[in-house]
Amino acid sequence: MSEDVLAIDKQAQAWTFTLNRPDKRNALSAGLVEALIESLDAAHAQHIPLLVFQGAGKNFSAGFDFTGYEEQSEGDLLLRMVRIETLLQRVAGSPALTVALAHGRNFGAGVDLFAACKLRYCSPDAAFRMPGLKFGLVLGTRRFRDIVGAAQALSILGEARAFDARQAEHMGFVTQIAAQTEWPGLLRQAADTATALDPATRAALYGVLDTGNNDADMAALVRSAARPGLKARIRKYLED
Repeated sequence: MSEDVLAIDKQAQAWTFTLNRPDKRNALSAGLVEALIESLDAAHAQHIPLLVFQGAGKNFSAGFDFTGYEEQSEGDLLLRMVRIETLLQRVAGSPALTVALAHGRNFGAGVDLFAACKLRYCSPDAAFRMPGLKFGLVLGTRRFRDIVGAAQALSILGEARAFDARQAEHMGFVTQIAAQTEWPGLLRQAADTATALDPATRAALYGVLDTGNNDADMAALVRSAARPGLKARIRKYLED
């Protein structure tokens, strides 16, 4: 695992994962995605009750890293997207209490990572946009719908429309708007919540509350990304 792209603060009851590619606005490179999956598996193996996700620099995450996509095959790009969905499923199905802290402008798979967490806090300047459907990609759609409802999801995703922190809070996508100076206090509260139940009971509760359909989500992603012309669709999206 590259220590450069992901910084991890490991405490006895909480691990904090900091996406550490500020020069790339914490875009999800293949290396960063694999580092997150590996680290999540390690945290789960050690029964860490609280997992926190945040971004270094100006934002949480700009989503899929398109750097060098022209040199990658469509099969390579499909595999990267499958690994992102694998990461999202790991986070959404985590037996730990997962908390996301977002600031700045966030896009695509970065917003999906935020959405996969159980508690989602953002600073007043945060903004979100999920443009994947612009290049034919169905990723994180069901999770977003489960949070905001079908009508809101249709409106926002159908137009690839951006929304700000206030709108996100109003539709329940954000748990609470809070200045970054307030985040430590929110994390202390989250730590109390995470340790209120024993690990087995906490995992059972989260399992019952989980409404996801991992196989269907993965199938929808693969069908959308495997359609011929993925690179051309990405190129058109980036040029528009």
